[in-house]
Amino acid sequence: MATATRLLALRASRLARQIRRPMSQTLRSSSILAATPNRPGLRMPCLTAVPHRTLFIQTKDTPNPNSLMFYPGVEVLPSGTLEITTASDSHASPLARALFRIDGVKSVFLANEFVTVSKPDDVDWNVLKPHIYASMMDFFASGQPVVLADYEVPNDTAVHEDDDEIVAMIKELLDTRIRPSVQEDGGDILYQSFEEGIVYLKLSGACTGCPSSIFTLKNGVENMLMHYIPEVEGVEQVIDEELEQVNQDAFKAFESKLDRGPVPP
Repeated sequence: MATATRLLALRASRLARQIRRPMSQTLRSSSILAATPNRPGLRMPCLTAVPHRTLFIQTKDTPNPNSLMFYPGVEVLPSGTLEITTASDSHASPLARALFRIDGVKSVFLANEFVTVSKPDDVDWNVLKPHIYASMMDFFASGQPVVLADYEVPNDTAVHEDDDEIVAMIKELLDTRIRPSVQEDGGDILYQSFEEGIVYLKLSGACTGCPSSIFTLKNGVENMLMHYIPEVEGVEQVIDEELEQVNQDAFKAFESKLDRGPVPP
């Protein structure tokens, strides 16, 4: 009887020590295992301590095999989206700068809850992901802003005073019905212009170079815009080279208008 009593007391003592174990230590151990399913022995860091919480980064596949969404569990941008395609253009985002230091990162797309990172065809995600995890964890633990305070994230679907009724309707439909669905797949569709019945849009994030992007643009976006707005006759994609040409043509037209002088009354 005395032996049984001592065994019960010993078990009770061990149980009490387990109960007093810090909750953060328990969470950290279970999170590491949960972050690396079906990959035994992998010690890739997937979380870090930030003030008052533990950062747990999750990933999500996109229709584009060269783009992957990373969810840090904290707000990335308060609103809008921002695509950065080169390291030289990352001056406004300390997070993008940190990610571009990783060999193999092709572009960075920032949204409210996630970061989409794109890579070239010849780079393996199994090699790249651990570096992205570590870089993002270090960044969010540092407390740096995702974008600099004096930088304003562009909002291409904002309705301006000089927008006519059709353009305002196009922007509203893009913002409320189309962009949220596209952003769920790690990308975005940006309004560029509306000319002679054609809506010109630019794809960003995971949509750039995605094999199914043209299908989405024509069979999804075009059909919806034409259904709700009869004045829309089609949708065309604007890539960077074409956008640059459009800007140059618009600037030349403006210069020509200035050279002609004011129109006589």
